[in-house]
Amino acid sequence: MSKVPDRPGRVRGSTRTVGVIGWPVDHSLSPVIHNAAFAALGLDWVYVPMAVPPGRVPAAIEGLRALGFAGANVTMPHKTTCAEAIGELSDDARLLGAVNTIVIGPEAVSGHNTDIAGFERFLREDAGFDPAGRAALVFGAGGAARACALALARGGLASMTVAVRDPANANRLRASLEGFGTTVVAVRFGDASREIADLVVNATPLGSGGESLPLPILDAGVVAVDLVYRPHITPFQTAVRGAGGSAFGGLGLLLHQAALAFELWTGQPAPLSVMSAAALAELSGELEG
Repeated sequence: MSKVPDRPGRVRGSTRTVGVIGWPVDHSLSPVIHNAAFAALGLDWVYVPMAVPPGRVPAAIEGLRALGFAGANVTMPHKTTCAEAIGELSDDARLLGAVNTIVIGPEAVSGHNTDIAGFERFLREDAGFDPAGRAALVFGAGGAARACALALARGGLASMTVAVRDPANANRLRASLEGFGTTVVAVRFGDASREIADLVVNATPLGSGGESLPLPILDAGVVAVDLVYRPHITPFQTAVRGAGGSAFGGLGLLLHQAALAFELWTGQPAPLSVMSAAALAELSGELEG
């Protein structure tokens, strides 16, 4: 792997390029996280944000390949579209119909999903939550929600309630969990307030603008994960902590899935502590500002 021991961060002709595509992407912490990792390992790589409007994803993927990119992350709302546009998919990406990491090789473009293993690692290493035999409430049924749902089902989750605008929107999520023994029930968003669960996951953008979710019945034993990481604290997290429960933001999942993507691109173990420190420093600077 090409290394550049002097003047890290300098972009030259030999620099390998990766980035993130989404709409929008100006909020993304991924450039901060990955560029810190590249600098820490002395890698001649750079990570850039790329705003791709809906309808332009296939063209964007072809453009990345033409420009010699090594790969890209994919964020909302393009994860499902990327899975449809890429022919070579990992087993997890194919199962979910969602891609969050693209690897561009000399012969082909492949799509992967590191959200699943990233969420598994986050639950085990950060939240200390074992889903075996437990009940979960998941808000949303998009690519991120499906990844979290699959990670939970693989961990032995007994039952899952999916809160969506229209229960039919949960059909794809339900199909991805077939054969795992997890009972899946879909309810309308407003009906989530009647639910009781050991784990509550917000896999929607609600909360990023200060919005509140229709909160389920909360107690001191509940664990909540809000995939929103900006703002650092959302009304959902505040409500859970007010009831005595444990609440986590989306930074943990972001870091673990980013580390897995880093390893796919570079073939090297990711410096997770460096990536975490860079993200926390960026968020702290925003709070101070």
